[in-house]
Amino acid sequence: MASAEHDSIRQEIAGTIGLLTDEHDFTAMRRYRTFPFDDYESYLWEVESVLRTRASEGGHTTLALFDPEEYDEFCTEMGIDPDALASRTRYTAELAASGPTLLYEGQALAELARDLIDDAVRQSTWEYAFTALAHIGSCATCGEDIGRAAFAYATDLLARIIDTAAPGDRHLVCSTSSAPETLVAVLHADDDADGRTPLNERETLEFTAVLALGIAQHGTGGLVVRTSTPGMTDRVYGWKIREGGLRPLTAGEVFDAYCADIESGDVIAPESDVDYCEPPDLDALEQAHGHNH
Repeated sequence: MASAEHDSIRQEIAGTIGLLTDEHDFTAMRRYRTFPFDDYESYLWEVESVLRTRASEGGHTTLALFDPEEYDEFCTEMGIDPDALASRTRYTAELAASGPTLLYEGQALAELARDLIDDAVRQSTWEYAFTALAHIGSCATCGEDIGRAAFAYATDLLARIIDTAAPGDRHLVCSTSSAPETLVAVLHADDDADGRTPLNERETLEFTAVLALGIAQHGTGGLVVRTSTPGMTDRVYGWKIREGGLRPLTAGEVFDAYCADIESGDVIAPESDVDYCEPPDLDALEQAHGHNH
């Protein structure tokens, strides 16, 4: 019989579950003899049951995104057998240390899976953008590090964009088609009760890195802002990334972008109570960044 001390220590153990977020990944894991599940729905039911039981006992459980392909690569690099429970446990522990995780607080498993995928995409975008910036090198003319200068410039531009936006909630989207990847980053800049605009550090870094990469590589893309202020019509405006800087979109260009289906290009009806307009003047937008030579 377990002692009270044993139960107390057990309750204080924090755990991580590597979650298979779709049936395709689940099927990939079924090739391993030691993987005990035959049906994806049953697997999800068991995971949720464990989560609820641990939560009812006061346990602290996080979930990480279990990727079968990355798991196979991990086992190859570590020289361990992928068809072993200990290997899956070791990989999950690595995920907890280096990858995105979410704390289970009674959420539906479908919601957790969706959020995990979103976090994984964001981390991949952040890592790619920063790696690409670091490898651009120095300006042949002045010797300045192009990636670092572009990041500083993008940081300044983002601060100006937020400062000139109407008070309330702001939703910013930046995309750049710098070969070979198309990157998209989203930033929420909402005012709190005191009128301040606290930013999520990770979102801000990712957003700035994507904007900086578009600037540094003279890529194409754009930055769109939607502001929502109580009692006022939502405003949508933006800029295109061109020639190492930002160029304002006309109201018509913003309207066209928002009223076209991304997949098919078909025209869709504009939203009601939305003002498609030109962006505020950021003063420095007329001049591209100094590394256009």
